[in-house]
Amino acid sequence: MSDRKILVTSALPYANGPIHLGHLVEYIQTDIWVRFQKQRGNQCYYVCADDTHGTPIMLRADREGITPEQLIADVEQQHRADFDEFGVDFDNYHSTHSPENKELSALIYTRLREGGHISQRTITQAYDPVKNMFLPDRFIKGECPKCGAQDQYGDSCEACGATYAPTDLKNAVSVISGEKPIEKDSEHYFFNLDDFTQMLKDWTQEGHLQHEVYNKMAEWLENGLQQWDISRDAPYFGFEIPDAPGKYFYVWLDAPIGYMASFKHLCEKQGLNFDEFWGEDSDVELYHFIGKDIIYFHALFWPAMLSGAKFRTPSAIFAHGFLTVNGEKMSKSRGTFIKARTYLDHLNPEYLRYYFAAKLSAGVEDIDLSFADFTQRVNSDLVGKVVNIASRCSGFIKKRFDGKLSSNCAEPELFQQFVDANDKIAELYEKREFGKAMREIMALADKANQYIDEKKPWIIAKEEGRDAELHEICSMGINLFRLLVAYLKPVNPKLAANAESFLNIEAQAWPSETQPLLDHGINKFKPLMTRVEADKIDAIIEASRENLEKEAPAQPVKKCEPIAETIEFDDFAKIDLRIAKIIKAEHVKGADKLLQLTVDIGDETRNIFAGIKSAYAPEDLEGKLTVVVANLKPRKMRFGLSEGMVLAAGPGGEDLWILSPEQGAQPGMRVK
Repeated sequence: MSDRKILVTSALPYANGPIHLGHLVEYIQTDIWVRFQKQRGNQCYYVCADDTHGTPIMLRADREGITPEQLIADVEQQHRADFDEFGVDFDNYHSTHSPENKELSALIYTRLREGGHISQRTITQAYDPVKNMFLPDRFIKGECPKCGAQDQYGDSCEACGATYAPTDLKNAVSVISGEKPIEKDSEHYFFNLDDFTQMLKDWTQEGHLQHEVYNKMAEWLENGLQQWDISRDAPYFGFEIPDAPGKYFYVWLDAPIGYMASFKHLCEKQGLNFDEFWGEDSDVELYHFIGKDIIYFHALFWPAMLSGAKFRTPSAIFAHGFLTVNGEKMSKSRGTFIKARTYLDHLNPEYLRYYFAAKLSAGVEDIDLSFADFTQRVNSDLVGKVVNIASRCSGFIKKRFDGKLSSNCAEPELFQQFVDANDKIAELYEKREFGKAMREIMALADKANQYIDEKKPWIIAKEEGRDAELHEICSMGINLFRLLVAYLKPVNPKLAANAESFLNIEAQAWPSETQPLLDHGINKFKPLMTRVEADKIDAIIEASRENLEKEAPAQPVKKCEPIAETIEFDDFAKIDLRIAKIIKAEHVKGADKLLQLTVDIGDETRNIFAGIKSAYAPEDLEGKLTVVVANLKPRKMRFGLSEGMVLAAGPGGEDLWILSPEQGAQPGMRVK
């Protein structure tokens, strides 16, 4: 056993819906890294939990006529089943609605308060007089006070990009009851994040973050940190704040503490020392795998909370990008918003584990699931290169040599080349460069197949007096196959387990000192993996569309807006529409729905604030062509001056699409 002690977490899935393929990018990536560490003999623990608190959970439970506790228990069962079938092997999977999390949340809050890092003040909020509850901005809708667009959220307009207070909305209603909100004062509790500015500057400079993430943190720190509202008023499903009746911890306060709580639960089951891993002086390695959309919470709030409460901070935070499908964001209408369960109904989960591994790197770039590439890569690499070696050689061993391998290694140098490759492959796994590791493994698979092709055992088998040669060649092929599945074991654990059964060997450790199997009996070969068939892909897409149709009655269907009143041609001619190239796109601090775009419209660049953050990541937009209203009067917003409007279609939220011209259009061209 190695001296390394490692604790690993993934972001907690929210208990308000099913696991989908976008989620699985993170959990599969984390599981591969953890399996690799364990295969190397390191003491590594992987914990996670369902994130169970907040207003959406409370309201969904109310709609379904069940308690929040029953809802989260049902969802947890579904999540566990999906993770289990995808081979995501947690050492402990828990819930944030647990005694351990309640205890630790209270402890951390109390230590922060005693350290002078908690303050209180009265704020004015929108209040639903029917449901008797304060309303978060996204639970208020009305007409935009700037452009009049209907069905807009309480903080910004997705149609024109304007930002405003919820009280500015025209004809505002509560999404929950349909009643007009009233204003009401409430005392809230705040975490003084700015107390930790210097601590965070030091921490972010110590190599705990990827380069891209560090740059973003530095930008936020330079702009100054604000107090963080950590309380919510009853009714709210969560933990009540100690000594503050009717006040509850905001879900994002107790959610990351769920990492600690899940591990504490594991400690109680296995007799581990909690303080050895979480104490202020701990030298255990602690890693968080998260999506790039929650960096702010994990790289600023979380280390500050831990530091202020006298706990250790993470060794590193590993952020990853999003999943696109066939080059576009996941879409329910196109059948590419695919639930884990829908995939499992049709395809082998080991296919997806390998495909994600082949695409993943240590960076935060998005990865794309192209069904054509998925099919070709799985069929070529796993089936055509790796499994095919065992298939080609095992028949001869079983029929001609009674299932026993040769007592002589025909190519000791080739075998040693495969063993010696372990250091480079291990380094790539360690650095989370899984795509590069898969390329190294497949290069070895090509060598193995080349060896078999050159030796042509199928020809030798027909010639008398060459049995010993045939035996050695096929035995060599089996031994090379054994090493390949050992290297693939973190990615394809089920394939590895089935291969170990076929090879009649114990579970393989990392092959750093592996010797060839000689004079060893193997079992009858059974197909270890079959090819991906196109009809299975089609079935997943169709099933995803069907799921959308089944879900539709539970959600109001948005009808198309009525056609506006007729206008004269001269009115239309006043609008100057131009082709624009998005040169730069970035988040707007303090804005939930806006992105700041710098666009090239031919002879000048413009700054535009667009309400498309729910549908696009900034990096997905840079370099794209779109259409803007170029002669719109500039609007002064609290974030700066907006000098135009990007045209987009769709009801809003994730279902929003910016207009893009055909190839050949150039920035500055007028749309007529």
